[in-house]
Amino acid sequence: MNTMTLNPGRLAALGRSELTLLVRNRAALSVALLMPLVMVFVLRTSVTGLDGAAAVGEATLTGGIGMVLMLVVYMNLVSAYVARREELVLKRLRTGEAGDLEILAGTALPAAVLALGQIAVLVVAGSLALDVPLPRDPLPIAAAVPAGIVLLAGMSALTSAVTRNVESAGITTLPLFLLTSLGSGLFVPADVLPDALASFCELLPLSGVMALVRAGWSGDAGDGDLTTAALTTLAWMAISVFAVQRWFRWEPRR
Repeated sequence: MNTMTLNPGRLAALGRSELTLLVRNRAALSVALLMPLVMVFVLRTSVTGLDGAAAVGEATLTGGIGMVLMLVVYMNLVSAYVARREELVLKRLRTGEAGDLEILAGTALPAAVLALGQIAVLVVAGSLALDVPLPRDPLPIAAAVPAGIVLLAGMSALTSAVTRNVESAGITTLPLFLLTSLGSGLFVPADVLPDALASFCELLPLSGVMALVRAGWSGDAGDGDLTTAALTTLAWMAISVFAVQRWFRWEPRR
């Protein structure tokens, strides 16, 4: 890659351009805005293995945070990176002053801001609607959500490298979406899984982020659990950065 520094002015300009393209794409904007709400409803009706309305409501909201991250950041950005690559936008940007990190981050900026806004609304409005107490320890959640955005932005850039066109993005994003939904505690709480399967699922890319979110909401996780979740998240962030540097495609696939 070129430079790894970030210029705030160029980053903001790239973000504004990407936001304009997102607003013009009615289908992508509708998915980013409405699909997380639909999936939260699905989560509310499908969460199993818990007793009590408060426990179900808490699992719904923590799973909803993960769903927003997956849909608004990961799946939306895969399509965005592929579309900009195939339209030669990335190639043209790379010939200018913007560095590689600025191009990737600028493309991801609108999705990141949209995800943060939706999660804030989900936490406050969801807590009121489901009569669930607000997070007891907001700090782990405040750390987990930005980390999850950075991690999934990297994973989306990596997934775009194996995605031939925008139409096939729905297929290439499906494996991580299903693994995360079923294994990282979005639909099924991790503590109801068999021990061997739960140990494997703890190593999935978004599992550390979701563990931090659940710990922040309940406020009863030990320091060791938080450390493990944070290290897992940092490890996947490092892996995604290395993989993007190595395999990200800047020019159309032929």
